Amino acid sequence: MIKRTLYFSNPARLSKKDSQLLVQFPEESGQESRTVPIEDIGIIVLDHSQITFTQALLSSLLENNAAVMCTDSRHLPGGMFLNFQGHSEMAERYAFQIDASLPLKKFLWQQTVEQKILNQAAMLSKYGEKYEDLVALAKLVKSGDPENMEGRTAALYWKRLFKGFDLHTESNGDIHARTMESVKEDFKRGRNEAAPNNLLNYGYAILRAVVARSICGSGLLPTLGIHHRNKYNPFCLADDIMEPYRPYVDGVVCLILEAHGATEELTPALKKELLQIPTIDVVIDGESSPLMVAMQRTTASLARCYEGVSRKILYPQMK
Repeated sequence: MIKRTLYFSNPARLSKKDSQLLVQFPEESGQESRTVPIEDIGIIVLDHSQITFTQALLSSLLENNAAVMCTDSRHLPGGMFLNFQGHSEMAERYAFQIDASLPLKKFLWQQTVEQKILNQAAMLSKYGEKYEDLVALAKLVKSGDPENMEGRTAALYWKRLFKGFDLHTESNGDIHARTMESVKEDFKRGRNEAAPNNLLNYGYAILRAVVARSICGSGLLPTLGIHHRNKYNPFCLADDIMEPYRPYVDGVVCLILEAHGATEELTPALKKELLQIPTIDVVIDGESSPLMVAMQRTTASLARCYEGVSRKILYPQMK
């Protein structure tokens, strides 16, 4: 069953009552209390400084493998609560993960990069942009990606993806038309760059929460990556596994640009659209399922690779 993603952007008190999430609003708001079965929740996003929740609720959410995400002063996802007891064979799987050989990690990263590039090519094809060279480069990815095909294709991908969108934002948030060539030159992918990077950043943060939740549910440590290594990053493995899924976020951003244009303001309405990412239908081995369900298949297959039962990570193939 697909789990629900809940987003709270107003003052509220969240507590537990009879295995339900009880949402209570300030009296002056005029809103009635609501309940949601805790077992139905996959991700909660808390996006207001006046939201409070009880320890009993938090404990119950974690027991049900829900991820609780808190935003920072910029209203961007800043941290998560995750369940680290989500699998009965957790200790054994940790050991397999820690003992994984370097050749195995390099082989897994090769698969990851290859599928990411193929999914990026599919995104470009969907919007009528040149993609054939990305498909060719995907076939050249070697174990560990020593030639950095991931970076080389990213440079091509970001130059082309938004070519068909001729809207640009000024610093005050107003939107006006620009020439195609101007937008081609202006777009630069980066966390602190101009829109639509704000949409991409938020979407990737939601995706990261989905991946981290599934990793813990599969009895693995999100800290120990197969490629990413950073002593300051507690989600290296999540950053690895999310790579082939990123183009699905890019697709949602393109739909937002088509409907609303580029804007520097992340309104609640835009966030709501990005919060649909866990429910996007993706295809793995010819079988379609919501992204959150597919992610569970991906992380479970990774666990089997660590155990030596399999050599293949199951990633989605974008059409």
